[in-house]
Amino acid sequence: MGTRSILRIVAAFTWAAFCATSIAADAPARSSAKTAINKETERGRYIIAISGCNDCHTPGFLLNGGKTPEKDWLTGGVTGWRGPWGTTYPTNLRLYFQEITEAQWVQVAKEIQRRPPMPYFSLNAMSEADVRSVYKYIRSLGPAGKPAPKFVPPDKVPPQPYVQFPDKLN
Repeated sequence: MGTRSILRIVAAFTWAAFCATSIAADAPARSSAKTAINKETERGRYIIAISGCNDCHTPGFLLNGGKTPEKDWLTGGVTGWRGPWGTTYPTNLRLYFQEITEAQWVQVAKEIQRRPPMPYFSLNAMSEADVRSVYKYIRSLGPAGKPAPKFVPPDKVPPQPYVQFPDKLN
């Protein structure tokens, strides 16, 4: 074997070692980024679970004591919430979040004002990190379900089922 052949073999091994080292060095960065995303997504799941989002946005959640499988969470519902404002329906968040970017959601969460019973003021008060975590979690669930029924004005009677709120609070 000539000197050139030996040099080519050494160069090939050196290049292979360099590539392997670069890939290995990049792996912790990718792994750490993946861990950070998983932590954010898990934080979003936790916020959804404790903040009452499922109470309205997940069909049957209240009636079955929160035992709805996670695969069915946040798909909106057909039970209306009727009061002096009209009748509102819980949005299918899994479909809604497919239509907006994370930046748009951050803006919406800070400025949104909805009709009852949506506690928009609680959403407005969330930290940006929590709002982003909620977005990541809901997006991780993927699209599912159907769009919620449209708002019904106060002078119209909505179809059943709906929850009737009092006209006045004393």
